Amino acid sequence: MSAFAYDGLAMTGRQLRRVRNNPGLAVLTQLMPVNMLLFFGYVFGSALAMPGREYRSFLVPGLLAATAAGGLMTGMFQAAQDTHRGVMDRFRTMPVSRSAVPLGQAVADLVVTAAGTVPLLLTALAVGWRVEGSLAGAVGAVGLLLLFRFACTCAGILLGLLSRSEDAAGQLGASSFVLPLLSNAYIPTDGLPGWLRALAEWNPISAVTTALRDLFGNAPVPEGAAWPVAHPVAGSLLWSLALIALFLPLAVGRYARAE
Repeated sequence: MSAFAYDGLAMTGRQLRRVRNNPGLAVLTQLMPVNMLLFFGYVFGSALAMPGREYRSFLVPGLLAATAAGGLMTGMFQAAQDTHRGVMDRFRTMPVSRSAVPLGQAVADLVVTAAGTVPLLLTALAVGWRVEGSLAGAVGAVGLLLLFRFACTCAGILLGLLSRSEDAAGQLGASSFVLPLLSNAYIPTDGLPGWLRALAEWNPISAVTTALRDLFGNAPVPEGAAWPVAHPVAGSLLWSLALIALFLPLAVGRYARAE
């Protein structure tokens, strides 16, 4: 096993033990999408033109995409916490691959997210959501979802390393909650004003949400939408790969550069 792979596994294990030692936060984070499904699914569903089960089938992919985007907040807070408490400085003094530390955090977050998605999917099945597309499409949707989560986590790690403060990272991370609201995760965008619809449809969350709906067979691709939403799978892949290509090298470089 190469030194990089060994260091990466060690950093991933360290992050997973961190989650295990703080189960309350992990449970709270994973229960939030379930609560939103139950609340939005039965409250908003009675106020929109797609009531009941139809809206809940529309909503589930949006909640999955919003949960993936939550990697921005968790990556930011964990990286800022380690920086603020001097953990990153101690890692720099050790013979550990510089790339392994940010990557280990991102991979561990991916494992936790994959496990944490199970309660949301079980609840979704209980309230009437179904995979109405092919098995290959469903597998592709899960892969796309995890890729987007990894991309958002990479962005969060860089922002956390830059903030160097748990309080600042917590406040900035909390403000990221508005991102799914400015997308098609919860409501269709065709009724929005032109400028707001364009803003929502160029939001990466909208492309991922539309791709999930299409691959799961829950809703067709809307007509007349911006390019990332009109071509959701390609748009989601391009957004995710662009975020990884931009933020992962910057995060590794920021970590490697001692203050």
